[in-house]
Amino acid sequence: MKPLSASIEGIGFWTRGLPSWAAATAYAHGGTIVADAPARPSPQLLPANERRRAPDTVAVALEVALAACHDAGRDPATLPSVFASTHGDLGITDYMCATLASDPQSLSPTRFHNSVHNAAAGYWTIGAGAMAPASAISAREASFAQGLLDALAQLACGDEAVLLVAYDGQAAGPLARMAPSEGLLGGALVLSQSAAPGRARLSVQLVARNSDRDSDGPLSTLAAANAMAPMLPFFDVLARGHGQARLVAGPDHDLLVEVAFAEAALQETASVADHVPEFAHG
Repeated sequence: MKPLSASIEGIGFWTRGLPSWAAATAYAHGGTIVADAPARPSPQLLPANERRRAPDTVAVALEVALAACHDAGRDPATLPSVFASTHGDLGITDYMCATLASDPQSLSPTRFHNSVHNAAAGYWTIGAGAMAPASAISAREASFAQGLLDALAQLACGDEAVLLVAYDGQAAGPLARMAPSEGLLGGALVLSQSAAPGRARLSVQLVARNSDRDSDGPLSTLAAANAMAPMLPFFDVLARGHGQARLVAGPDHDLLVEVAFAEAALQETASVADHVPEFAHG
C-alpha cells in the first residue's frame, strides 16, 4: 500500500494576536504580534446576525476553514471536511451543566444547539452550502493527528481534495481543572492528491510514542495553553517550509509528519515509503 501523503494547497490559522497564516509565518520568523488584531474572528461565511451569535469556537473554525479554501483557490461547497476539536465548546458545556443544576427551565435553546461536538461542522456546511460529507473528531490530545489521518485516508480512497479544520477555545468552570484550555486557536488545511507547484507536500508514518517532542517552536510556545496545542509543532514546520514534526496519535503512537516542497518531496518518496506502515481502512 502506498504511503499516506498529500499536497498542502491551502492553509488557515488564527489565534489571538495572529489573525492569519501570513501573520503567523511572520511571527515564526522573528516578527511580532499584530497589535491591532481583533479579539475574536468574524467569519464572513455567516450572515451578520449569525456571525454575532456564533460561539467563539465556531467563529475560529469557520475563519480558518474559509481562509484555507481561499488560499487553495477551492470552492468551499465542493470539499468534504474533517473538523477536529479536543473538547468542543467547554464554555457552553459549563453553562449547560450549571444551568441544569440550578434552573433547568431557563436553559437557552440556542446554547443547547451550539453544544454538540459537530456544531462547527454544521455551521460550515450550511454557510458554505456544502453537500459533501463532513465529520467531527475528538481524540483528546491526539485529535489533530487523528483528524489528519482521517483526511489523508479520504484522499487515499479517491477524494480529490479534503478540508481539515482543527480548533479549541477557552475552558470554564470546574471543567477547566479537568480539561484545561486557554485562549482561542484554529488551524486549517486543504489537502489534495495531486502535486501543487510551489506548495509543500506532507507524508506521514506511525511511530512509537515518544514524550520527547519538538514543542519549543515560536507558535508552539505562543499558544501552548490551548487544548489544540499538539498541532502547533506541525504549523511551526509549515512556517519553516520543511522538516519533521511528531504529533500525538494515541496512547502508544505518534504521527511523524514530514513536510517538503513538492520538488523535494518527489525525490524523497522512495526513502519515505521504506518506513511507512500500511494503514487499514474500516
